[in-house]
Amino acid sequence: MSASSNSHPQLKVSHGRLFPERGRPWIMGILNCTPDSFFDGGRYADPEPAVARAEQMIAEGADFIDVGGESTRPGSEPVHPLEQIRRTIPVIRSIRERWDGPISIDTTRAEVATQALEAGANWINDISGWRDDPDLAPLAARTGAGMILMHMLGTPRDMQAAPQYSDVVTEVAAFLKERVKECRRAGVAADRIVIDPGIGFGKNLEHNLALLHHTRRFVELGYPLLIGASRKSFIGRLLGDDRADRLEGSLVVAAWAALQGASIIRVHDVGPTRRALTMWSALMTTPE
Repeated sequence: MSASSNSHPQLKVSHGRLFPERGRPWIMGILNCTPDSFFDGGRYADPEPAVARAEQMIAEGADFIDVGGESTRPGSEPVHPLEQIRRTIPVIRSIRERWDGPISIDTTRAEVATQALEAGANWINDISGWRDDPDLAPLAARTGAGMILMHMLGTPRDMQAAPQYSDVVTEVAAFLKERVKECRRAGVAADRIVIDPGIGFGKNLEHNLALLHHTRRFVELGYPLLIGASRKSFIGRLLGDDRADRLEGSLVVAAWAALQGASIIRVHDVGPTRRALTMWSALMTTPE
């Protein structure tokens, strides 16, 4: 399995369909059904506005919807699985009634993922890289659900306290390679695995820039790569004003990740990202 800037590894994303060869990465729209997420906390905590937001993102060109019921911003506390279920399941069920595209549940808990898959989700987005709950990968293997495996140093509560690495790129790549191997041993099919280096999860500004600079190193691991840097604090710090609108920086990161061969870009701003990547794709296409 291999990838390049204009060819993606094959991936079963929804109802058996394969990730198509296409000129741009897929866009994953973020739907935080929480009262305290760092960017849109509270706006989509109730099912009605959450479903309306999902419909808006789909209309703007989202290829994938990622639904979460637990904030993972720096310093956040864990949310009980029953509360995650209460927040997310009605939303997932309603989205599935309207749309047949891929839906992921952003959780580290098997009981939440089980309910989400029954409601219509077909992917599990696990920020712990299958370290928190031993039942998660066997659940994916048993049901045919996809797994997104992310690297995180520590937990959301403490990950930004003082992150340290000898070589962040090498260490994160080794972690992801090992977690993929373990998931394959648990029975998850190769074409149902995506990897994510975890931009902003236990990384400082220099770490994030190093990971992005070496995006192709992660692509070369042979599995579809997800990059999620949308509106994260390192963008504001780099631009010299942490309070500034981070959209422009987020769009540049999306274009860079696309150029390096990322398969999925996880974003808050679906419409602007779709337009930016459409323009990028046109410029990358060789004229006849």
